[in-house]
Amino acid sequence: MKKEKKASAKGARASRSTRKQKRAAACFLLPGLTGVCVFVLIPFGNVFLSSFQTSLTKQFVGIKNYLSIFRNSAFRLAAGNTARFIALGVPLLLLAGLVLALVLNSVARWDKYKYLYLLPMAVPAATMVLVWRMLFERQGFLNRFLGTHTDFLGEGSAFYILVGSYLWKNLGYTLVLWLAGLRSIPGDILDAAKVDGAGGMTCFLRVTLPNLKGSMYTILVVSLLNSFKVFREVYLVGGAYPQEDIYLLQHIFNNWYINLDFDKMAAGAVLSVLVLGGISLLLQRLWDRGD
Repeated sequence: MKKEKKASAKGARASRSTRKQKRAAACFLLPGLTGVCVFVLIPFGNVFLSSFQTSLTKQFVGIKNYLSIFRNSAFRLAAGNTARFIALGVPLLLLAGLVLALVLNSVARWDKYKYLYLLPMAVPAATMVLVWRMLFERQGFLNRFLGTHTDFLGEGSAFYILVGSYLWKNLGYTLVLWLAGLRSIPGDILDAAKVDGAGGMTCFLRVTLPNLKGSMYTILVVSLLNSFKVFREVYLVGGAYPQEDIYLLQHIFNNWYINLDFDKMAAGAVLSVLVLGGISLLLQRLWDRGD
């Protein structure tokens, strides 16, 4: 009987402890969840409803706004340029960051200069654009040095300069994340592989790369999101209507906002969220399947 009472008392204490932990967790999570609801979920719900309405009269028009933006040649151009920019810039960023991280990881003295990795992120966008103009415009430094009069910011070349700017600005944080992933790999695993006769490339493919899988997913998602943040540089260079090859989704959203086409803007925003969310879920499934 006494054992049963002790067990009951112990169970009651455990239950009270669990309730306290739940209340404490709720207290910590409630402010953050409130902020997400007020500043993210509720506004997005309003945008979602607005995508099925006219901007002025709020009349329900079904999917008319979505059909309208799909028929818009400017939207198709911007979406194509944005997809092309992401398809080229993000893989190059991941590859360049990984190669540099592998090199720097083997050089111990580079740890003293970690602050240099993130220095490009601290450079204001206006300063970087000024450097662009000084180097690449028709009367810029590069043309004077080469003795030519080519407009390097003109049609065709501006896209690759934009990709280069994206790589330069985001390579630092990518490098830091890759280095963190490399430093987290236990040295005993690599030593054991070398003892078993594995060469450098075999160790990289069979040991290092699989252990970088978590870091790779994080870097890929962050790089994908940051690829949508190049609008400031392009806008400062080319304005609201730059060359066709660097006319991005952010440009058309900005122009819709200026022209008060909020219905089209809402539909485009919903489509962008769905595409980004779909890509993130697809990447997550691919990573989980690999595990």
